Amino acid sequence: MSSFNLNKFYKNFVDEAYDEDGNLIKFDLNTPPNYNFAYDVIDRLAAEVPEKQAIHWLHENGEERIFTYKELSALTNKVANMFRAHGVKKGDMVMLVLKRHYQFWLCVYGLMKLGAISIPATNQLMEKDYTYRFQAASVKYVIATGEGEVADHIDAACKKYPDIQEKFMARGKREGWTDFDSEVEKFSDEFERIETKVEEPMFLYFTSGTTGYPKMILHKYYYSAAHILTAKHWHHVSDGTLHLTISDSGWGKCAWGKLFGQFTCGAEEFVYDFDRFNSAKILSVIQDYKITSFCAPPTMFRFFIKEGIENYDLSNLKYTCIAGEALNPEVYNRWYEYTGLKLMEAFGQSETVPIVANLYGMEPKPGSMGKPVPLYDVVLADEDGNEVPLGETGEICIKLDENGSHKGIPICYYRDEEATNESWRNGLYHTGDTAWKDEEGYLWYVGRTDDVIKSSGYRIGPFEIESVLMEHPSVLECAVTAVKDPIRGQAVKATIVLTKNYKPSDELVKELQNYVKSATAPYKYPRVIEFVDELPKTISGKIIRKEIRRRDAEMGR
Repeated sequence: MSSFNLNKFYKNFVDEAYDEDGNLIKFDLNTPPNYNFAYDVIDRLAAEVPEKQAIHWLHENGEERIFTYKELSALTNKVANMFRAHGVKKGDMVMLVLKRHYQFWLCVYGLMKLGAISIPATNQLMEKDYTYRFQAASVKYVIATGEGEVADHIDAACKKYPDIQEKFMARGKREGWTDFDSEVEKFSDEFERIETKVEEPMFLYFTSGTTGYPKMILHKYYYSAAHILTAKHWHHVSDGTLHLTISDSGWGKCAWGKLFGQFTCGAEEFVYDFDRFNSAKILSVIQDYKITSFCAPPTMFRFFIKEGIENYDLSNLKYTCIAGEALNPEVYNRWYEYTGLKLMEAFGQSETVPIVANLYGMEPKPGSMGKPVPLYDVVLADEDGNEVPLGETGEICIKLDENGSHKGIPICYYRDEEATNESWRNGLYHTGDTAWKDEEGYLWYVGRTDDVIKSSGYRIGPFEIESVLMEHPSVLECAVTAVKDPIRGQAVKATIVLTKNYKPSDELVKELQNYVKSATAPYKYPRVIEFVDELPKTISGKIIRKEIRRRDAEMGR
């Protein structure tokens, strides 16, 4: 009888310690020099627990597939052999535009076995987006979905960037493209290990920046091991967990919730492959498939609440987490009221794993991101890199080692020395986000460094005001920014999308202003309110406050 313990498997790659109350106080990566997730996790689990289900994939059209570790290992070997036969080599840049198709997992792990670099991308990109990304990263191969207009945009981009050596299509056929699904079946399911080093590049993400061209984040193989922290201590998964993270495969949150750490910690990953978010369908999936662990952005929980979660049986849910944007306390309280589950918030970036989080065992404070995780030495710093006093707003920074690096973050922004020097300086990695710390060590989000409003000597973070406004029944979405003020220097402005039962009026402006005054310090209320049909957003759905500020500046505000 095998002595293999799935729940302890992750300990092969980390050193951790707990205090007398069971709280995590130490978490360091301790991987072998040649650590490679595809070999050391997927193939190892295929050898130890071959029939255990790894992925349960469900398409919104009803199509369904379940992959055991044995099948996942064999299929990723086939994929590695196929790519190698088509010329893909170690270090090649390969873009994946695969939505939530199961082929994404096969490609990522197959490319890891080759030592090639995956570039996940959203299917919402247009021709110019692909052209820029192909050129910036020197992309050689593309694997894309046959659904929608993705292939049209890629073909158009390839006319301006002829260096793409081959295009593969999953879930579809098209002239000039290799049929991924049929091609992969021609190859052997055995593959001899290719040596890779834990410090070598594995993954490249393009950030969804609010201005300028997206930056390139080149992750090392360490990254997949660092997400053990995400899965074990934030999502709280283990053998027997059925975990669902909503994210599309093109976003960094996919790596956080459905690609690495969950498998290392013994969980089964549920993947719901859908095109457009529908709160009723997602709630039905959680109910019908008995999801036990769930993670999504706060906005989705807000839509769940509006949908009427009392009409669904969510009793199998044991743990719920949020990330991607700051949490409004109102969402936390309503979800807890309905389900009895506390939303465990975390803060991080595409460059990192969770930096600040409400880890398992902590008592969350609604609206707080939690406490710094033990993987990172986090400081709140002023503009000169000095730690700010307790209660004051500072930039969230990570201390670097003596080599100016850290296992839990990339070494640099790929091919962008200026951006690298801006973020890696003074012995710190600068996130560009600000927060303040309370006496118990909890951090409270304030905003981006360039979003902080300075009015009459006060430093005002937009999030606190947005949180209050979101509690008013008239407000569907809002963004708080600064506008010029001849007396105060800057004044607070709220740009608001109303719910369907409300219309703009002077009376509603006054009502909202008084509502904010009654909930927070009077100097924080929005002296200017603008009602709009929609807010400017990045392709990942994050509000672009800089765009609002730009428009206001053009109008002389």
